[in-house]
Amino acid sequence: MDQSLYNFSLLIALPLMLFFGFNMLFARVPEDRKYTSFLLSRRLMGAAILVLALNYAVHFFFSIRFKDLNATILMNLVTYFLCYWLFSLAMMVLLDRNYLNARRFAIHICLWILYCAISCASFFLPGRTWSTIFLAALLMSYGLFLSVRLLRTYSDAIRMFKNTHSDDIGAYIRWMSVFTYWAIAFGVSCSALTFLPDKYVFLWVLAAVPFYIYLFCCYQNYIFFYKKVEDAFLEDISEDEYAKAPLENERGVPEYHSELSRRIAEWIAEEGYRKQGITLNELSSLLCTNRTYLSEYIKTVYGKSFRDWISDLRIEYAKALMMHNPQMKIQEVSDISGFLSLSHFSRTFSEREGCSPARWRKSAL
Repeated sequence: MDQSLYNFSLLIALPLMLFFGFNMLFARVPEDRKYTSFLLSRRLMGAAILVLALNYAVHFFFSIRFKDLNATILMNLVTYFLCYWLFSLAMMVLLDRNYLNARRFAIHICLWILYCAISCASFFLPGRTWSTIFLAALLMSYGLFLSVRLLRTYSDAIRMFKNTHSDDIGAYIRWMSVFTYWAIAFGVSCSALTFLPDKYVFLWVLAAVPFYIYLFCCYQNYIFFYKKVEDAFLEDISEDEYAKAPLENERGVPEYHSELSRRIAEWIAEEGYRKQGITLNELSSLLCTNRTYLSEYIKTVYGKSFRDWISDLRIEYAKALMMHNPQMKIQEVSDISGFLSLSHFSRTFSEREGCSPARWRKSAL
């Protein structure tokens, strides 16, 4: 291996990681209790990056890869095990406010300590290669387990947003799924590439730099949308909504359907769906019902989530608007129809109609 090239790659990565880690640990956020989860998540992520930076520093200042390759591999595996958990924990805190508790914290710390003990023991055992491969397989399994759980929680959050909000709140947290898939690829490669031939190790170090830059930028951007997402997560669901099953008529249809149908028809006739940012909670209050009944009605009668139902109403209104006002700008159509942004309107319209609003209007006219 060209040691100078290896040290140069570490010299590029290490200052960046130290900057990202300390910034995420100590940078201020708005003084609002709603930012508590965001601050905790960012600090956990900062701690994970600093743990990796410490690993890089050991490599850079002590050149242990050139002194004892087996010890280096075991140190890397132990470091990655801890960082997998910290990365996952930081994301889960953003998606589930009740996820972190003393029991779960203790379990994962004990798992890490056990992994460290096995790693230390394997260092003194004969047949180090096979024991190291076994440890790498354990690490990959642990990382995949954490990733699957994170992606499931993310999917549950997206599903909840679709059923409760007319706007695409999920767009604000989509970076988490992108980061998770990237982390899976990077994490699995960490387990495998720790055995990479020496002359290619510098490529592995440099390849990690875009990953950390992306992560840092995502946290910086997310703070602008965090409050909106947090408000969506914190919307209360009163327990009385689940207390009683609705009475059904002789056809097996809940009795409240007929009255709710009338109220929804009146609301649609008044074009209430054009109000930007309307939520399931707000509409249930307007219709003098509860969100559980309203959500069940929409799913049963229309076969759609709340967001898809509202979006379809807005798209049909936008189509009529473009037909009757061919000179109206698409931005105006988007605003009047109730969409928060032109990009969201264009994307939603294209998904439903197979073409952009401008092209649809041109062909329709």
